[in-house]
Amino acid sequence: MGPHGSIRRRFVRLAALIVLAAAGSAGCGRDTLHRNSADEAVYYGTTSRIRGFDPVRVGDVTSSRAIAKVYEGLLQYAYLERPYRVEPLLAEAMPELSDDGLTYTFRIRPGIHFQDDPCFQTPGGKGRELVAEDFVYSIRRVADLKNKSSGYWAFQDRIEGLDAWRAGTGGREPTDYDVPIPGLLAPDRYTFRIRLTQPYPQLLWILTMHYGFAVPREAVEYYGDDFVNHPVGTGPFRLRDWRKNYRLEYVRNPDWEPEGRQERYPDHGESGDRENGLLEDAGRLLPLVDRVVEYVVQDPSTAWLMFLQGQVGLSELARDKMDSALADSMTLTDELVRAGIELEVEPTMMIRYCGFNMDDPVVGRNRALRQALSCAFDAGQWESFYLQRIARAQGPVPPSVAGYTALPPRYEFDLERARSLLAEAGYPDGVDPATGRRLKLTLELGVAESPEVRMAVDLFVSFMRQAGVDMEAVYHSSSTFFDRLDRRQIQLYWLSWVADYPDAENFLQLFYGPNSSPGPNHSNYRNAETDLLYERLRPLPDSVERTALCRQMSDLVMDDAPWILLGVPLTYTLRQPWVRNYKPHNFPYGMEKYWGVSAPNARAGGDAP
Repeated sequence: MGPHGSIRRRFVRLAALIVLAAAGSAGCGRDTLHRNSADEAVYYGTTSRIRGFDPVRVGDVTSSRAIAKVYEGLLQYAYLERPYRVEPLLAEAMPELSDDGLTYTFRIRPGIHFQDDPCFQTPGGKGRELVAEDFVYSIRRVADLKNKSSGYWAFQDRIEGLDAWRAGTGGREPTDYDVPIPGLLAPDRYTFRIRLTQPYPQLLWILTMHYGFAVPREAVEYYGDDFVNHPVGTGPFRLRDWRKNYRLEYVRNPDWEPEGRQERYPDHGESGDRENGLLEDAGRLLPLVDRVVEYVVQDPSTAWLMFLQGQVGLSELARDKMDSALADSMTLTDELVRAGIELEVEPTMMIRYCGFNMDDPVVGRNRALRQALSCAFDAGQWESFYLQRIARAQGPVPPSVAGYTALPPRYEFDLERARSLLAEAGYPDGVDPATGRRLKLTLELGVAESPEVRMAVDLFVSFMRQAGVDMEAVYHSSSTFFDRLDRRQIQLYWLSWVADYPDAENFLQLFYGPNSSPGPNHSNYRNAETDLLYERLRPLPDSVERTALCRQMSDLVMDDAPWILLGVPLTYTLRQPWVRNYKPHNFPYGMEKYWGVSAPNARAGGDAP
């Protein structure tokens, strides 16, 4: 079936960044932006709605960020370093790897405890110590069919005995979590071992994700179906209050035990970090903040107003606000510069694309037609529409990931070539010979969340019309859209793929035949040559050999044109001067522990909504 589980998360647009602020004292019992008299540092921010706190049962970006405040895994990203690198978190060190590349042995940090909670049968619900068996249990939960996890793709066909154990969990009887699995072992209290069926270099990236976070069995059994609302983790924060669709409040976890783990702010990063003030807190114990308060703000205009009023410290800059914030594409207005606000512009590890269903009898069997429509796409006008907030894609893999190489331009905007290819495809002047009328295709999408999306669709449709092809855009609810994708009922579709980890393999899997719908290969693209290349590159570590295989596969995919590449989005983030240590990150999970606030700013203040 392929790694279908994480599709919903990765295709959802990145959620709004948590935003921070600091200001005067609280008043009238309402939250205001402040450091209180005890020098309590508080982050105030906005977020989208979350689905809950069970690492197994949620897969969207916003929920994943919430979970990463409370739960932790064996590994994490080194916050300041680029290219991205993983480092130990709950593990004492990076794992020992067997000579055959199949066995990973981790040593768990002793003395780490879960937060206090009534689920523990101890005086006062004192949280027990984390042990290796917690990781065995947590990965089993991802595999358990009863949990309908969105993350099993990360372990499927990888761990000895796990698929077989999973196959037996679908019945009505309770799942037996004590049946031995040869690939998941805890030989002693602090040793955790994973035995693979084949080399899997991406495993270290996978173990930074919430699907590998440690949860206590006691909490799952104590809360049952309500566990999703009662996180019990080892992380730097614990959930104090959750008023759904309105407000979440996290507080410093007193059981995080800095004296035991001594996790401190990093003392090195990449070139320029020191000059940008990102090392001023080097060596300080984490977290640097005492509370995180997030308000669920669905309306971008409201979030923007909160930023302008000084209520929040970070704001993602939407297209319709660029005229009021920017003097040109990369320079803030004088007013914002005088206020000390800074602009961060970063490419995302995301590809936006229009996909063809290769099972469709019209577009799937006609490569010249797909190539014609690719040539009809006016990337220059598209970038202008997005006010340069999107970069041209040079292949199906975005820059900055391991294995990336830029490909030469393949389908530059060229209406003459597009019309020539249409004729080659059997549609001279865009006319369908079977009907005598212009060829008409159907583009289907999920619900458009903003007027910008519908405007972009109208622009895209106009590109096709110029080439001689009519196109109808049809919008569905998100659930209906994905259901039709899974059933291979859609002719053309729009999606974005957000990297799970910084590796070309994560994108190239979208063209692997066995991953066809309901897996992430929603174009249902099948090519024996590309499948063989993918199977060769998948078990290889990052190397010159693997990069060459990635390029070969990308070249073949581009020739077949199962996608029209819409581009790589850029993020424009505005930062208030009191925000410390913010650095754009493509995998921003658990980063709040590094952030800080400076002394109150004169412009900051006012009540939060």
